[in-house]
Amino acid sequence: MTYRTVADVLQGQKLLALGKQASVQEACRRMWESRKGSVLVVDHEQRLLGIFTGRDAVRTLAEGRNAETTPVTHAMTRSPVTVAPSIVAIDALRKMNDYGFRHLPVVDGDTVLGVVSRGDFKGIEIERLDDDENLAELLR
Repeated sequence: MTYRTVADVLQGQKLLALGKQASVQEACRRMWESRKGSVLVVDHEQRLLGIFTGRDAVRTLAEGRNAETTPVTHAMTRSPVTVAPSIVAIDALRKMNDYGFRHLPVVDGDTVLGVVSRGDFKGIEIERLDDDENLAELLR
Protein backbone atom coordinates (compact mmCIF):
# COMPACT_ATOMS: atom_id res chain seq x y z
CA MET A 1 0.00 0.00 0.00
CA THR A 2 1.29 3.47 -0.92
CA TYR A 3 0.79 6.20 1.62
CA ARG A 4 0.38 9.88 0.87
CA THR A 5 3.07 12.32 1.89
CA VAL A 6 2.46 15.72 3.42
CA ALA A 7 3.32 17.23 0.01
CA ASP A 8 0.39 15.25 -1.43
CA VAL A 9 -1.90 16.66 1.26
CA LEU A 10 -0.77 20.22 0.44
CA GLN A 11 -1.46 19.94 -3.30
CA GLY A 12 -3.69 22.75 -4.46
CA GLN A 13 -3.47 24.60 -1.15
CA LYS A 14 -2.88 28.34 -1.27
CA LEU A 15 -0.42 29.56 1.35
CA LEU A 16 -1.99 31.87 3.92
CA ALA A 17 0.73 33.96 5.53
CA LEU A 18 1.00 37.42 7.06
CA GLY A 19 3.91 39.61 8.03
CA LYS A 20 4.79 40.21 11.64
CA GLN A 21 3.33 43.73 11.51
CA ALA A 22 -0.22 42.40 10.99
CA SER A 23 -2.82 42.78 13.73
CA VAL A 24 -4.84 40.02 15.34
CA GLN A 25 -7.91 41.52 13.66
CA GLU A 26 -6.29 41.26 10.22
CA ALA A 27 -5.25 37.67 10.89
CA CYS A 28 -8.80 36.78 11.93
CA ARG A 29 -10.25 38.52 8.87
CA ARG A 30 -7.91 36.66 6.52
CA MET A 31 -8.69 33.33 8.20
CA TRP A 32 -12.42 34.04 7.88
CA GLU A 33 -12.17 35.07 4.22
CA SER A 34 -10.12 32.02 3.27
CA ARG A 35 -12.08 29.63 5.50
CA LYS A 36 -8.89 28.51 7.24
CA GLY A 37 -8.30 27.79 10.90
CA SER A 38 -4.82 29.25 10.97
CA VAL A 39 -2.45 31.73 9.39
CA LEU A 40 1.33 31.50 9.31
CA VAL A 41 3.35 34.51 10.43
CA VAL A 42 6.52 35.15 8.45
CA ASP A 43 9.39 37.63 8.50
CA HIS A 44 10.43 39.87 5.59
CA GLU A 45 12.39 36.95 4.08
CA GLN A 46 9.29 34.69 4.27
CA ARG A 47 10.77 32.54 7.07
CA LEU A 48 8.35 31.09 9.59
CA LEU A 49 8.06 32.99 12.86
CA GLY A 50 4.89 31.42 14.22
CA ILE A 51 1.35 30.22 13.69
CA PHE A 52 -1.83 32.01 14.69
CA THR A 53 -4.97 29.91 15.15
CA GLY A 54 -8.54 30.36 16.28
CA ARG A 55 -7.45 29.31 19.77
CA ASP A 56 -4.97 32.19 19.83
CA ALA A 57 -7.73 34.59 18.79
CA VAL A 58 -10.00 33.41 21.59
CA ARG A 59 -7.19 33.67 24.15
CA THR A 60 -6.36 37.21 22.97
CA LEU A 61 -9.95 38.37 23.41
CA ALA A 62 -10.36 36.54 26.73
CA GLU A 63 -7.32 38.41 28.03
CA GLY A 64 -9.08 41.67 27.16
CA ARG A 65 -6.64 42.71 24.44
CA ASN A 66 -7.81 44.80 21.50
CA ALA A 67 -7.69 42.71 18.32
CA GLU A 68 -7.29 45.83 16.15
CA THR A 69 -4.15 47.04 17.91
CA THR A 70 -2.56 43.80 19.15
CA PRO A 71 0.18 42.60 16.80
CA VAL A 72 -0.27 39.01 15.69
CA THR A 73 3.26 38.35 16.98
CA HIS A 74 1.98 38.97 20.53
CA ALA A 75 -0.72 36.32 20.17
CA MET A 76 0.80 33.62 17.95
CA THR A 77 2.56 30.41 18.89
CA ARG A 78 6.24 31.14 18.33
CA SER A 79 8.62 28.66 16.71
CA PRO A 80 5.93 26.03 16.17
CA VAL A 81 6.58 22.36 15.63
CA THR A 82 6.80 21.76 11.88
CA VAL A 83 7.00 18.87 9.45
CA ALA A 84 8.79 18.37 6.15
CA PRO A 85 6.75 17.80 2.98
CA SER A 86 8.41 14.43 2.45
CA ILE A 87 7.08 12.71 5.56
CA VAL A 88 4.19 10.28 5.36
CA ALA A 89 0.84 11.93 6.08
CA ILE A 90 -0.01 9.49 8.89
CA ASP A 91 3.20 10.54 10.70
CA ALA A 92 2.15 14.19 10.53
CA LEU A 93 -1.28 13.21 11.87
CA ARG A 94 0.38 11.26 14.70
CA LYS A 95 2.49 14.29 15.59
CA MET A 96 -0.60 16.48 15.67
CA ASN A 97 -2.35 13.94 17.88
CA ASP A 98 0.63 13.52 20.24
CA TYR A 99 1.04 17.28 20.75
CA GLY A 100 -2.65 18.16 20.70
CA PHE A 101 -2.39 20.36 17.59
CA ARG A 102 -5.05 20.88 14.96
CA HIS A 103 -2.71 22.71 12.56
CA LEU A 104 0.87 21.87 11.63
CA PRO A 105 3.11 24.09 9.47
CA VAL A 106 4.97 22.44 6.62
CA VAL A 107 8.44 23.74 5.81
CA ASP A 108 11.25 22.64 3.55
CA GLY A 109 14.41 24.11 5.04
CA ASP A 110 13.61 27.81 5.42
CA THR A 111 10.84 27.70 2.81
CA VAL A 112 7.30 27.83 4.18
CA LEU A 113 4.98 25.64 2.09
CA GLY A 114 1.70 25.65 3.99
CA VAL A 115 -0.26 24.10 6.83
CA VAL A 116 -1.93 20.75 7.23
CA SER A 117 -4.94 20.50 9.49
CA ARG A 118 -6.82 17.50 10.82
CA GLY A 119 -9.53 18.05 8.22
CA ASP A 120 -7.00 17.57 5.42
CA PHE A 121 -6.51 13.90 6.19
CA LYS A 122 -8.49 11.10 4.60
CA GLY A 123 -10.47 8.37 6.28
CA ILE A 124 -7.77 5.74 5.90
CA GLU A 125 -5.26 7.96 7.72
CA ILE A 126 -7.71 8.68 10.51
CA GLU A 127 -8.56 4.97 10.75
CA ARG A 128 -4.88 4.05 10.97
CA LEU A 129 -4.36 6.56 13.78
CA ASP A 130 -7.37 5.10 15.62
CA ASP A 131 -5.95 1.60 15.15
CA ASP A 132 -2.59 2.74 16.54
CA GLU A 133 -4.27 4.28 19.59
CA ASN A 134 -6.36 1.15 20.20
CA LEU A 135 -3.28 -1.06 20.00
CA ALA A 136 -1.38 1.20 22.40
CA GLU A 137 -4.30 1.04 24.82
CA LEU A 138 -4.29 -2.77 24.70
CA LEU A 139 -0.57 -2.89 25.38
CA ARG A 140 -0.81 -0.74 28.52
